[in-house]
Amino acid sequence: MSVRIICPGRGLRGEVTVPGDKSISHRSVMLGSIAMGTTEITNFLKGADCLATIQCFRKMGIEIEQKREVTLVRGKGLGGLSAPVETLDMGNSGTTTRLLSGLLAGQNFTSVLSGDASLNSRPMGRVMTPLNQMGAQIYSLKGNNCAPLKIEPGTIHGIHYQSPVASAQVKSAILLAGLYADGETFVTEPALSRNHTELMLGGFGARVTSAVHEDGSATAGICPCRQLYGQKIHVPGDISSAAYFIAAGLLVPDSELLIRNVGTNATRAGFLKVCEAMGADITYLNCRGTKDGGEPTADILVRSGMLHGTTVEGSLIPTLIDEIPMIAVMAACAGGRTIIRDAAELKVKETNRIHTVTENLRAMGADVSPTGDGMIIEGGRPLRGAKIQSYLDHRIAMAFSIAGLAAEGETVIGDSQCAEVSYPEFFETLETIQK
Repeated sequence: MSVRIICPGRGLRGEVTVPGDKSISHRSVMLGSIAMGTTEITNFLKGADCLATIQCFRKMGIEIEQKREVTLVRGKGLGGLSAPVETLDMGNSGTTTRLLSGLLAGQNFTSVLSGDASLNSRPMGRVMTPLNQMGAQIYSLKGNNCAPLKIEPGTIHGIHYQSPVASAQVKSAILLAGLYADGETFVTEPALSRNHTELMLGGFGARVTSAVHEDGSATAGICPCRQLYGQKIHVPGDISSAAYFIAAGLLVPDSELLIRNVGTNATRAGFLKVCEAMGADITYLNCRGTKDGGEPTADILVRSGMLHGTTVEGSLIPTLIDEIPMIAVMAACAGGRTIIRDAAELKVKETNRIHTVTENLRAMGADVSPTGDGMIIEGGRPLRGAKIQSYLDHRIAMAFSIAGLAAEGETVIGDSQCAEVSYPEFFETLETIQK
């Protein structure tokens, strides 16, 4: 077990470049592997989850070369994967598991997907149900709708799936299976979830459609594809990783931080909207779009100041679900009440984040009440240092490290090494802005 001691901070200064976006890094390897030709990926996130994706495709015969500045994926086309001779190890990556389930549903070989104890306890029925409706042959080997999953060859049919949840992982699994279907595939979700898959599929040559309806629901569609083609992908900085340093700059007195090259895709940038609703001092510099995957980026300048409570709900939730632990910490430091609702998805992350956030905020002296789909936080009480249980959840470890900077006294983060899942250099970067 690795333990980190966080002392109160003041006057944070500097420039931060966060690692590449985790979601986009996963997808760039997946699509590069089933495209013809070489895909060149710069700023690839070399965290544990994304490395698990690389290892899975290597086991299916794809040559992937990781250099210092670029990751080269030498794809073999839509039908070019080889049957793995052993179980594909997902590690702790739910993204790898759910998206690969869709991609492997259309292959002509059998595969088994498994991971660590945490992953193998997380629900996979949400992707198994629509994929099996499409003709996939996916089974939970323990019969509990969790991994290990066995995927046998099936004949994939196009369907129109009405998803009960706005989930990019569910949507992506269906669209990836739709590449191998016998007709068009559509998925409608109650709100628009992150759209990295649609953007990148279009960049690789697939015919993808996307529409947001008057009631706020959204439909994505894909046509069966003959071939995808290798691309050059520059992965923008991960907004989920940037969120910790944005929050640090806002919460720690007398601070000013510049976070460079952050992805500002509207389907992911809900955290920034919440910051603005709380009265944050944020300036966007060098705003730019990119041709590589269609992802916009900006440099983000933040200055400390008093925040106030807000309500986080509805269609905003899918755009910031991973940032809610950090938002909850900000709410505890802000004036007034913050209500987080419509976020039942928090229960099926690496931990039940409603529980783990509540437990740790209370340990630091915050007034927080859990609800069935979120929490209510009465801000304004000074946070005090405490022993934080991360439960091996990387977002809990990092969010409460920032809480420690804004607290009185020392904060001890248990199992802090779990931050390496998405941000291997997190603690080293944190040290640079305190000097």
